[in-house]
Amino acid sequence: MRVGVLTGGGDCPGLNAVIRAVVRRGVAEYGYDFVGFRDGWKGPLEGLTMELGTPQVRGILPRGGTILGSSRTNPLKVEGGVDRIRENLAALGIDALVAIGGEDTLGVATALTEHGFPVVGVPKTIDNDLNATDYTFGFDTAVQIATEAIDRLHTTAESHHRILICEVMGRHAGWIALHSGMAGGANVILIPEVEFDLDEVVGWIESRFRATYAPIIVVAEGALPVGGTLVTKDTTLDAFGHVKLSGIGDWLADQVEQRTGHEARTTVLGHIQRGGTPTSFDRVLATRFGLNAIEAVKDGAWGTMVALQGTDIVRVPLQAATGALKTVPVERYEEAKAFFG
Repeated sequence: MRVGVLTGGGDCPGLNAVIRAVVRRGVAEYGYDFVGFRDGWKGPLEGLTMELGTPQVRGILPRGGTILGSSRTNPLKVEGGVDRIRENLAALGIDALVAIGGEDTLGVATALTEHGFPVVGVPKTIDNDLNATDYTFGFDTAVQIATEAIDRLHTTAESHHRILICEVMGRHAGWIALHSGMAGGANVILIPEVEFDLDEVVGWIESRFRATYAPIIVVAEGALPVGGTLVTKDTTLDAFGHVKLSGIGDWLADQVEQRTGHEARTTVLGHIQRGGTPTSFDRVLATRFGLNAIEAVKDGAWGTMVALQGTDIVRVPLQAATGALKTVPVERYEEAKAFFG
C-alpha cells in the first residue's frame, strides 16, 4: 500500500512525532510506502511531494513545526479542486491519505471522504477545540509556554505596581487562557465563551490593588465585552473565511488604564505559543495518535479520526470531530472565577 501524509493549518508542537509514528509503524509492521505531501492541502492539489520514509523521520521526535510544511489552502474553494486531487493521487498511486490537522484541515478531509477518498484523520490544534477527543497534541505545550510567561509577568507587575495583560491564542475557545490562567495564578481570565463586563473587570483589578498586589489578566484573542465586537487586525479573510484576530489585549489595557488610573501593559504571546519543542505529554500523545492512525489505514477505516477518550485511543467519525467546536463549559469557567480579584 502507498500512503500519503499531510499536515495542514497552523504549525503545532507534536506534528513531527505523528509523522514519525505513522511512517515507522507503517514501514516496519505493514511494509507500506509513504509519500509526503508538502504544505497542507496544497500538496495533493498541486502534486507537491517529498520523499518520506524511515531515514526522513529519524531524529524528528523533539522537533517543533512540521517537516512536511503547512498552509491554509482550501481545495474546496478552488475550481475543480476535488478532481485535481483525485487525479494527482491516482497519478502517484496513492491508496490512502493520512490528514493531520485541525477543524479546517479535517473539514476538508470530511468532505473528501464523502467524495469517496480513503482518508484517516489525526486531530491537531493547540486550541484543544476539536470535538470527540479529550485533548489534542500541541495544547499542553501551548499552555506550558503561556504559564511560564505569566509566571515571569508576576514579578514585573509587583515591582512596578502595574496591570499586566497577557493575550493568548483562542479564537472561539478559551482553553489555553483558562488552563494557563489558572496554572499561572492570574487574577482575571477572559474567554470567548463568556462576554465580559468591563465594570466587573475593573472591580477585580481594584480589589487586587487594595490587597497590595498587582493584577495579572489573561485574555483569549477572541474574547469580547458585553455587546462588543471582535477586535481584528484587518478586514482580510483566509481561505477558510477566518478574520485575523489581534488587539484585544491592547484595547483592554487602554480601557482599564483610563478607568483605574493605574498603568497597564500588554504582552501578546502570538506564535510563540505554538513554536518550539513539544512537551513530553504532547510527544507521547502525538506518537500514540500516529501509531493508531496507520492501524486505521490498515483496517480501511476511512472517514474516521483517531481520538483520545480517557486514556484510550479510539476511532470516531470525522464528522463528529468537525461538526461543532469543543468550547469551555460554563462550570469550568465558574471554577476559575473563585480566584478573580
